Amino acid sequence: MMEPAIEPLDRVFLQLGPITIYWYGVIIGTGVLIGLWLATRESVRRGLPKETFVDLVLFAVPIAIVCARAYYVLFEWDYYSKHLAEIPKIWQGGLAIHGGLIGVVATGAVFAQVRGLPFWKLADIAAPSIILGQAIGRWGNFMNQEAHGGPVSREFLENLYLPDWIINQMYINGQYWHPTFLYESLWNLVGFCLLLWLRRVNLRRGELFLSYVIWYSLGRFWIEGMRTDSLMLAEHLRMAQVMSITLIIIALVLWMVRRAKGWARERYMD
Repeated sequence: MMEPAIEPLDRVFLQLGPITIYWYGVIIGTGVLIGLWLATRESVRRGLPKETFVDLVLFAVPIAIVCARAYYVLFEWDYYSKHLAEIPKIWQGGLAIHGGLIGVVATGAVFAQVRGLPFWKLADIAAPSIILGQAIGRWGNFMNQEAHGGPVSREFLENLYLPDWIINQMYINGQYWHPTFLYESLWNLVGFCLLLWLRRVNLRRGELFLSYVIWYSLGRFWIEGMRTDSLMLAEHLRMAQVMSITLIIIALVLWMVRRAKGWARERYMD
């Protein structure tokens, strides 16, 4: 029995003459603004100037976008080398989170050095905002009908008690697909709540950010295995899974070394 025609949601948020504003950008921008608001509130509580994260975001966001796009294009170079004009079209999707994180961390490290601020203190404050922004940003993939998993039946999606507007958007090219964007969004939302709880545990400085890295990477490794659009390092080797394992190892090593060397004496609430 053929499925009835299902119209996907409109990817365009607003059309102003020649200017097109896409839901993808609106959703990602919303995640950035909410994360900035949370980080600013927490930075004031932690004794930092109110403008600290506003100033940081002005540099970090554009650099993160460039790095996320460059990372994606690098691993899809066979295609983009023949379609150079499409490289700037980020509104069509194609931003690799790991590339963006590299950009954010590098920018934060330079920013902390220039401002004379403790990098790990900034990273700890930012961690819940980053993972919440990622949870929100995944809905941009939903609007673009991308970053989905393998084929499933409509019955499978209905058994997840998903609303019709989500199920219908997962009907792409005559087939229903795993809503992996949703799995990762929910995983990150749980991680956000976990990090807020860990703040009260008063971990040593830097360990809240390292907890974020471990939590996010565990979920990403699992969910990436379901996706059909992974960036590949080799025929059967997904780049995001390699990065996830690498980041977990780095985070655990840093956690142990910083404690063993006495580099993490201060605590989050100090």
